[in-house]
Amino acid sequence: MKPLYYILFSAIFGSRYILVICQDVPSPRREQASTLVGTRLYFFGGYTIINTSNEVWYLDLSSIFNIFTPPWHSDVAMPVGYNFGTSCLSPIDNSTVFLIGGRTWITNTKTYSYTSSVYKFNSKNSQWTTPNINNFNSAFTTRNEIQAVIDNNG
Repeated sequence: MKPLYYILFSAIFGSRYILVICQDVPSPRREQASTLVGTRLYFFGGYTIINTSNEVWYLDLSSIFNIFTPPWHSDVAMPVGYNFGTSCLSPIDNSTVFLIGGRTWITNTKTYSYTSSVYKFNSKNSQWTTPNINNFNSAFTTRNEIQAVIDNNG
């Protein structure tokens, strides 16, 4: 009986078990853009330890949560990696977010683009588009570390 006891004891306590709590949590980052859309606080891109991220995360602020384990939600990824830019919410529909300026990371070429494109995120259906802007100032290049301002006309 004792040999069986020692075998069970060794199997249970002698093994090295690692307990991992798997939760959908964004990696630490900096240089991201953020915008409050209704009760959702969105975070776009940013620079992680590895590279420039194209991830979109949000916190739903409509209910109370533990600040040590916030309930992060992942949304559809951006078409490019993004950092050093700015974002703003359209007052026309209060659901469209514009990302302006910044540095975009082009994944297939593994290079930064400084063309300061504008990206449009529809938070209602989680869809990304690149809007066609009339009279866009083509001299508006290499703009980063800026802050967007939008008027009531959008």
